[in-house]
Amino acid sequence: MITELGHFALVLAFGVALVQMVVPMWGAWRGRAAWMAMAEPAAAAQFILIALSFGALMWAFITSDFSLQLVVANSHSAKPMLYKISGTWGNHEGSMLLWVLIVALFGAMAAWFGGNLPPRLRARVLSVQAAIGVAFLAFILFTSNPFLRMGTPPFDGQDLNPLLQDPGLAFHPPFLYLGYVGLSMAFSFAVAALIEGRVDAAWGRWLRPWTLAAWVFLTIGIALGSWWAYYELGWGGFWFWDPVENASFMPWLLAAALLHSAIVVEKRESLKSWTILLAILAFGFSLIGTFIVRSGLLTSVHAFANDPERGVFILAILGSFTGGALVLYSLRASALEAKGVFGLLSRETALVVNNLLLAVACFVVFVGTMWPLVAEMFLDRKLSVGPPFFNAAFTPFMVALGLILPIGSAMPWKRAKIMRALYPLRYVFLLALALGGLAFAMQSGRGLLGPVGMFLGAWLLMGTAVDVMQRLGRGPGKLRRLRRLPRADWGKATAHGGLGITMAGIAGLMAWAVDDIRVARIDEPFDVGSYTLTLRDVSEVRGPNYLSTMAEITLAQEGDVISTLRPEKRFYPVAQMPTTEAAIDYNLARDIYVVIGDAQDGGGWAVRTYIKPMTNWIWIGCALMALGGVLSLSDRRFRVAAGARKQPAGVPAE
Repeated sequence: MITELGHFALVLAFGVALVQMVVPMWGAWRGRAAWMAMAEPAAAAQFILIALSFGALMWAFITSDFSLQLVVANSHSAKPMLYKISGTWGNHEGSMLLWVLIVALFGAMAAWFGGNLPPRLRARVLSVQAAIGVAFLAFILFTSNPFLRMGTPPFDGQDLNPLLQDPGLAFHPPFLYLGYVGLSMAFSFAVAALIEGRVDAAWGRWLRPWTLAAWVFLTIGIALGSWWAYYELGWGGFWFWDPVENASFMPWLLAAALLHSAIVVEKRESLKSWTILLAILAFGFSLIGTFIVRSGLLTSVHAFANDPERGVFILAILGSFTGGALVLYSLRASALEAKGVFGLLSRETALVVNNLLLAVACFVVFVGTMWPLVAEMFLDRKLSVGPPFFNAAFTPFMVALGLILPIGSAMPWKRAKIMRALYPLRYVFLLALALGGLAFAMQSGRGLLGPVGMFLGAWLLMGTAVDVMQRLGRGPGKLRRLRRLPRADWGKATAHGGLGITMAGIAGLMAWAVDDIRVARIDEPFDVGSYTLTLRDVSEVRGPNYLSTMAEITLAQEGDVISTLRPEKRFYPVAQMPTTEAAIDYNLARDIYVVIGDAQDGGGWAVRTYIKPMTNWIWIGCALMALGGVLSLSDRRFRVAAGARKQPAGVPAE
């Protein structure tokens, strides 16, 4: 009964979304306040109905209702409760329902908290947001219905993919979707502004919190996915330039560019056309990511890889929304005249360069991701584009970004003198250069990657600190002014510092990692770097829904035992699938990462050991970037956004 109600609520939400898409937009065009006012209750009703539908599907997973095809294909009665719940979105149909739930959530949030928006703009934004919901609700109902019944329900299910039965990947998709779908609000604001033909400082201020929220969620989601890949797949890496990884990284890059571009619109009323274009492209790349994951055209370790017919439907959605918005942009872009004028040397110029670097970096990732498909379709050649291409083509743009970021932050708006901006940073630059030189001197027989990463990390961190100190001015009362510094400034400093820490962590990990693979025998110690490892035992262990071969390995340094590591090889009988569970000794300076392999014919076990320097700096940096976004979101300016543009109730804005 509950599942039927869930299906009915989904159909009803589709009807409500249609009304929300058409009526407020028509009312805004005709200037009818009552029709525009329908957008708010419709957005709330759509969200409630989809939430009921999603709750019904989750209940079916929790109770192991094997009358539903989706539950049979993705659950099992012996599965732990956390993975029964996460199984709701650990599949194509359920994840699409989560996607459209988040679309409706953002629409409802705009309705509930968008009181400062002019009625016409609010009506158009909610109508565009509803149009996105209509498209994906149609996709779910006509091609991916999660409520299909089994004619004869089985006694048990086929289980969830064992790789997805992990806490990191239980929470990774919701955060990632909040970021993906959150960019739909930036898209809706951009299209609504194009329809109205007006983009100003107030519009930039309204756009920023939605984009910032999406960017924060994307940052958390990508970091969780990277952390999961690091400890779960057993390959010892944090990033593999996999198509699905790239699918989330490309919108993240464009969202970062959009954030900085919106700042220029708000502060100087410049870069209007560029900001609108970035808003369209950021959501467009979210749709491209959805297409990559669900079309089956590109293979990945964690893609849904569904049939191409569904991919064609998503491609049609991508073409309709992105193509339609770009056509509208081409017709309206000439009307988006910039009011603010700035010199060649100014903060505005630095932000333009920042945007160009991020946008070109995104294009590089896109070309590398899609080129194998293009080569196969048009050149009849099977090609593989892997980490060597991405590392060589992508890294220079990030190095350039890290170099200019502290300088751009120190520049004033409108017009700057380069020496005045560089002067406060002179000692910071020399100290960062010295740290990079020290790293180069301490390593032996290695390249520049590690030292350059140390230099950039120190340059960004210390440059950010100098920027904060410069804002406090001179004279007494610095501590008082420090407490009064806007949260947006604290957020910027925290996020930029987090980027520096992440850059240093990535460079250190890639430059100085140690890899060892050997056959280990019981109670025979072996050395890896400055550490001694000893295989003490290998035993068979039974888990809730898996069988495990678990090793016990002691880790020692200079004769002192540091920890006992227990790597596993698991086998899930229902899914008939093995997984590798690495054992990791975490440390701020390094990780010791151990993987147990198969038993060898001559005795002993295959053991792979990695020493991963500075790995945890990557996660710390990501956490700081997300924290910086949250601090900026809590700034008072976003809570009272553009009150001067607020219209009296019931009076349409022109």
